[in-house]
Amino acid sequence: MPKMYMMISSVQNPRVKNTLLLEEKASARKEQERFVAEGTREISLALQAGFDIVQLYFCPDLLVPAVRDELFGKLTRSTEILEVTRDVFNRLAYRKDHGGAIAVARPRRLHFTDLALRHDPLLLILETVEKPGNLGALLRTADAAGLDAVVICDPQTDLYNPNTIRSAIGCVFTLPIVTATTSETLGWLRGKGIRSYATALTATAFYHHADYAIPCAIVMGSEAYGLSDAWLEGADQLIRIPMLGKIDSMNVSASAAIVVFEALRQRGFSH
Repeated sequence: MPKMYMMISSVQNPRVKNTLLLEEKASARKEQERFVAEGTREISLALQAGFDIVQLYFCPDLLVPAVRDELFGKLTRSTEILEVTRDVFNRLAYRKDHGGAIAVARPRRLHFTDLALRHDPLLLILETVEKPGNLGALLRTADAAGLDAVVICDPQTDLYNPNTIRSAIGCVFTLPIVTATTSETLGWLRGKGIRSYATALTATAFYHHADYAIPCAIVMGSEAYGLSDAWLEGADQLIRIPMLGKIDSMNVSASAAIVVFEALRQRGFSH
């Protein structure tokens, strides 16, 4: 069980001010090796995945006692529990008067060597995704599909940005996620014998003609620029989604869902 907690009633409290800094500045998250997660579901998922919760803010006016007791029961003695007023909580929270719990935690950085892949892995690879909301939506798709892992190449947004965690509804914690360079990722895929299918508007092959029953990775680029030349030249096959309207592209999370679930269909919706 965690140690006894203290009461905070002022937004000028140093702990509160530092937590606000972590929410707002990627540089602070990187320097301190800390990030902020809001919501009992998200915090519970982080705990289940073994993330270290450094601080837990809770507002007794908003946190249901049964949920509070369950959450407290999962914490370790090293977690600092901070009771806050509704005003302080709402200063920290994105969702006002909701949930009643906010955590400060240590991030986890996985490498390719940390992945335990199945014999026929299915992966999602994302290159230079810029928007936290898109990244969060992509992680939800990956979680729903039960993918082996997500690889983020040359990230343009912080995986532990509060907006990413929020839009992912905690899927940041449910998936093995590796960050690496494109060249590192291409080399690793080749070494593992994993075929890469990269989505591109210039592709001649349609996505549903590809064979996803083999060990493979689906590669998606940014909405603004698509994939880099390194992927366009280095992927095993380029694929595209047929476009029948006036616009030649879709939101990257929608595109990923289409291709990922075609892969699952070919696998009989199982691994």
